[in-house]
Amino acid sequence: MSAASDQPSGKASTEETKREPSKERVPTSQSKTFITRHQVRIDGKELSYTATAGELPIQTEAGETEARMFYVAYQAESKERSKRRPLLFVFNGGPGAASVWLHLGALGPRRVQMLPDGNMPPPPFHLVDNAYSWLDLADLVFVDPVGTGYSRAEKPDLAKNFATVRGDIESLGSFVRLYLTRNDRWGAPLFLVGESYGTFRAAGLSDFLLEHGIALSGMIEVSMVLNMQTISFDNGNDLPYQLFLPSYTATAWYHKKLDPDLQADLDKTLSAAEQWAAGEFQDALNKGDRLSAAERQAVVAKMARFTGLSPSFIDNRNLRIDQTTFARELLRDSRRITGWMDSRLTAADVDPSAQRGFDPTVTTIRPPFTSAMNSYLRDELGYQSDHEYFTLGGGVGRWDWEAKNSYADTSDNLRNALAKNPYMKVMVASGLFDLATPHFAAEYTLAHLGLTPALRRNITERRYRSGHMMYLDSNALIQLKSDVADFITQTLKEQAK
Repeated sequence: MSAASDQPSGKASTEETKREPSKERVPTSQSKTFITRHQVRIDGKELSYTATAGELPIQTEAGETEARMFYVAYQAESKERSKRRPLLFVFNGGPGAASVWLHLGALGPRRVQMLPDGNMPPPPFHLVDNAYSWLDLADLVFVDPVGTGYSRAEKPDLAKNFATVRGDIESLGSFVRLYLTRNDRWGAPLFLVGESYGTFRAAGLSDFLLEHGIALSGMIEVSMVLNMQTISFDNGNDLPYQLFLPSYTATAWYHKKLDPDLQADLDKTLSAAEQWAAGEFQDALNKGDRLSAAERQAVVAKMARFTGLSPSFIDNRNLRIDQTTFARELLRDSRRITGWMDSRLTAADVDPSAQRGFDPTVTTIRPPFTSAMNSYLRDELGYQSDHEYFTLGGGVGRWDWEAKNSYADTSDNLRNALAKNPYMKVMVASGLFDLATPHFAAEYTLAHLGLTPALRRNITERRYRSGHMMYLDSNALIQLKSDVADFITQTLKEQAK
């Protein structure tokens, strides 16, 4: 398929080349595996690759299989194919989300065709070749944690063992070890790529793998959250209110709800909002009921200016507005609600009295990605299953955060991994229109890791004018690929010295 077919248009391609990958089943005693061969054009160059759809057993130390973890792996083919080609293990978050989002949204050789701004096209939905796939940079392994995708516990009562912070990390650690062993990739530079809760598990996994003798070359954290306190709107926890405010500002800017002087330059406006949120607004929240009437009036006015909300609404909410309330209130005059994961996206507000509605982002992405993944696995990768492929929820029940009287947090794991392995590099990618894991919260967490100046230089931060899944926007998709290419190239260059 030509590179031109990759351009999002919202319409089905009428000139798509016929894809007839060679298929062969490679049976093993423990899993079913399907191997197919394909070609894709990335950055104007043809790349041949092998796709493997299969599963690996997750076993106890006694050798008892407790679960089977589904994955799709891509390996570039060349005359000089090396076992030392970089290898990326990729997973999404939730908890309860399959890797389909990064797989068919940004990294894989095939991509769901959305509209250029990330909105849903009319059904039926289609896949196109991904001209911005990361496969030209490294081999890719998309992993579905137990309870997502086709990954299942062997018995229903074993599922709870994997619905915990520790069980999740340990099972993924077992998967990585077994994959490296069965595919003879122990000599490859290793990277983890996580999104949302996937960044939380990646931080924990980086430390876990190191303690089992597996050192990473790097990590790529997409829409990062490591400390759940930064995004939990609980009584007595004022931290999220200041950390979300800049994202409210960006959202109000996008929907043209700010004063003309603030609408002129988003970067300048965001900088002012961040300074105010971390200064005067934080001080006001800390004072609580000790805030004087004059101080309160000044804070209400400034907050209204940075959020596009009315002063009376802010005052009645005691200066504290969570993301779902903001998403329902900003466009109330036009009877629309904004998305949480991508606040650029909107939907009709058919129940204005409801305290909590649906997220327009989820309703936009779930149908095309679910449909495309089911078709792709069967038609192009040859993998057949009667199980439901759980894209977002459905296979994971109650999650055990293992955090008594505290918030779940893997930032310590990341700090420890960086201290133990000072060669490891970390890239953090954040969307400005993300009301799920806001950029200011991610930056706050990074600023509080307590790293030495030398280790702090191992972290690269990038922002995108998009949402939680920034790659849904065609411009952000291109920029993300460019930034990742620079990051991986520079990381390997430094580590080769």
